[in-house]
Amino acid sequence: MTPEIALDVIWAVWAVSWFAAAFWSDRSAKRPGFGAELLYRVVTIAGAVLLFGVHHSERAALPLWRVSRAEGWALCGTATLGFLFCWWARIHLGRLWSGWVTKKADHRIVDTGPYGIVRHPIYTGIILSAFATAALKGTAVGFAGAAIMTLGFWIKARLEERFLRQELGAEAYDSYRRRVPMLVPFGPKAA
Repeated sequence: MTPEIALDVIWAVWAVSWFAAAFWSDRSAKRPGFGAELLYRVVTIAGAVLLFGVHHSERAALPLWRVSRAEGWALCGTATLGFLFCWWARIHLGRLWSGWVTKKADHRIVDTGPYGIVRHPIYTGIILSAFATAALKGTAVGFAGAAIMTLGFWIKARLEERFLRQELGAEAYDSYRRRVPMLVPFGPKAA
């Protein structure tokens, strides 16, 4: 098996397990509406298409470099770490998790575990995995896809924070924002 095939399998296993676990979630009490979520979904899907959908010719994908087999396996490991971080966050969040921006009944700010490292650890893990994938592909198109996916998750994180700040209380959410960075561990915090 090559690192490229292994990484495809890693993404597939994560995606199937992630969607299967969607049933392990409480019902939503309130959502901002589909229209508010449309932009980040379109941007994220566009990035994923660039990251995974451009498999035509090498020239069309704009190759930057080739990785060695050892580097490929290291990048598979990095992507796996990203997905493990996602799963840690999802398990830690428990039944409060949703694939949509939402407020659950008895929703609260979770600021422990991975949520004490970054406010959006699921997005952080996916972003890490996307950039590991782009590095393994070694193409400009792959990196553009990872960057556009990152933009989509940043847009979603901003929407989620505005929504949760309104729903859970500005003072409590602002305190969390001042203590914990948004997407990058040890990165900038909100002022």
